[in-house]
Amino acid sequence: MLARVWSASIVGIDAIKVGVEVDVSGGLPKVIVVGLPDAAIQESRERVKAALKNSGLIFPMRPILINLTPADLRKEGPSFDLPIAIGILAASEQIDPQLLGDFLFLGELSLDGSLRSVAGVLPIAAAAQRMGMTGLVVPEDNVREAAVVEGLKVYGFKHLSQVATFLCQPEDHSPAIFNVKIESNRQRLGISDLKEVKGQNHARRALEISAAGGHNLILVGPPGSGKTMLAKRLPGIMPSLSFAEALEVSQIHSVAGLLKNKGTLIEERPFRGPHHSASGPSLVGGGSIPRPGEISLAHRGVLFLDELTEFKRNVLEFLRQPLEDGCVTISRTRQSVMFPAQFTLVASTNPCPCGYYGDSIQACTCSPRQRENYWAKLSGPLMDRIDLQVAVNRLKPEEMTRQAAGEPSKPIRERVEIARDRARKRFSNDTSIRCNAEMKSRHLQQFCALDETSRNLLEMAIRKLGLSARAMDRILKVSRTIADLAAEEKISSQHVAEAIQYRTLDRLQ
Repeated sequence: MLARVWSASIVGIDAIKVGVEVDVSGGLPKVIVVGLPDAAIQESRERVKAALKNSGLIFPMRPILINLTPADLRKEGPSFDLPIAIGILAASEQIDPQLLGDFLFLGELSLDGSLRSVAGVLPIAAAAQRMGMTGLVVPEDNVREAAVVEGLKVYGFKHLSQVATFLCQPEDHSPAIFNVKIESNRQRLGISDLKEVKGQNHARRALEISAAGGHNLILVGPPGSGKTMLAKRLPGIMPSLSFAEALEVSQIHSVAGLLKNKGTLIEERPFRGPHHSASGPSLVGGGSIPRPGEISLAHRGVLFLDELTEFKRNVLEFLRQPLEDGCVTISRTRQSVMFPAQFTLVASTNPCPCGYYGDSIQACTCSPRQRENYWAKLSGPLMDRIDLQVAVNRLKPEEMTRQAAGEPSKPIRERVEIARDRARKRFSNDTSIRCNAEMKSRHLQQFCALDETSRNLLEMAIRKLGLSARAMDRILKVSRTIADLAAEEKISSQHVAEAIQYRTLDRLQ
């Protein structure tokens, strides 16, 4: 007998509907799986066989042909265990195939028949809702993740036998109901506050501008000056994600397997801080079947690269295209996958190999040649893409012991949200732009017009610092954000002058 069960496969962060066709015929027992399955799916034959027997169900000792459609799509992972098991039950007439309806099944099976959580459930749930599926059956640990999608009936079970019972008596089971707001409020606990940072007013101002406009930022200073401490507090002053943004971010984390056993939406901006030994593929994503890397996991949030000059130069060059385009495309022989990567880059580095060049307390021991080689690790095109270049000096002893705590994150965040609202209204006719840092050339001409005084100031800075056209555009974008924070519609020379001050590395050259 022939039976069909619906499941899904992940390509990038999108889900594609997959049909699991099972045919049980007469003859000597054997199980064949076709339709471009990977090794994990081939091994599912043994897992499903043991799970059915240990669940009190019958594994038919006859030829079983399992076909995964569409046949030209590569399928991977253990999430097809449950649909294959249900297909065998339906094809061997242990359950009525008519009861399957338009349910979509996902789940990995243990040998005792218990269901284990799988990755990528959220984008699959969203796709199932768009396809008009009746409902989604998943392991119980994935229920909270899938229940985020409204308008879709989600059922979670711990054991294969419970799924079989549900299919025979669906009216006795209720879909999961999950309060997203209650769970999301729990995520806001434990966020670091800027009030813990003493002094560093110049760097704190740069963080506020970065949060308000989505500008990339590099902090340069000696060891112990607070660069990492400042960077980790940036997400706390950034505005909360909108529902659409939260769903987009959560789907990426779901595909990467980071929502398993956690569930719900990610409503706070992601903060990713890969080690300087990270490889290029770990940053941009990769694999024979592409998976998101650190820059995609930082989408709509912060990518923090501590000790920037310790990263390999070829690894840093991978960042140039995502920083410009807001996405990364990974091409393979069989497919090409695009992952979103609109993040705020925050980097920190010492000013020289010993770390104390320009320090007022400890003398630098590096030669000019050593400092030159040190900065040569960072290419000009990469540094052009960093809007804010900030020097962070060490606090004096009396500042560390006597100075009061700084302004808390909450009022700063409120100012940032007001500035972002001004930008959103400005770009209301262009939904592709969410903040000032994402403006293109046409937006600069329209929204960053300068008066004669401001234009002369900018021309003098370009001439004196030898700035590129891209660096000039960055100054204009930062000036626009500074004006938004000041609640001013026009950019003045004061705003341009402050933006130029954030070209620390250009002034040092």
